[in-house]
Amino acid sequence: MDTLPDSERAALEARLDAQRQEIVGLLSDIDDAAARTRLVPSLTTVLGLVKHATFAEAVWFQHRVAGASRAELGLPDDVTESWVLDPLDTVETIRAGFLTACERSREIAAAHDLDEQFPWYERSVNLRYIYGHMIAELARHAGHGDILVEQLKAGASG
Repeated sequence: MDTLPDSERAALEARLDAQRQEIVGLLSDIDDAAARTRLVPSLTTVLGLVKHATFAEAVWFQHRVAGASRAELGLPDDVTESWVLDPLDTVETIRAGFLTACERSREIAAAHDLDEQFPWYERSVNLRYIYGHMIAELARHAGHGDILVEQLKAGASG
């Protein structure tokens, strides 16, 4: 039986890491062509979804918490652009980029208290809010990705 986290922070971090694992797991047993396949009218693909999750990690932790500018991080101002795939994007490069972003997020968050405030448009939010937001963001997209992967695998076997 798994042990329960012994603090609020440990619980938040464990839930966020669980969702991060769900996101990276979307790229298991899927090739580059399938990962780029568009099954819906939007830009959503499995590969684009993980690329967007990498963007979200960078925006919330590197930009908002650590204070780096989007330009400095090479992040687009328009969130829609975070789904756009470059011809050089592959399952391996996107997976590596996501894992690196997650590790950087952990390092940044470790240096701050849950109640510390960070700018978010015209107001501020605390690290607790950011953890909650990222848990919800990644869980929502992991669910989307699960459906896409299921459709891709059904199409490959059908």
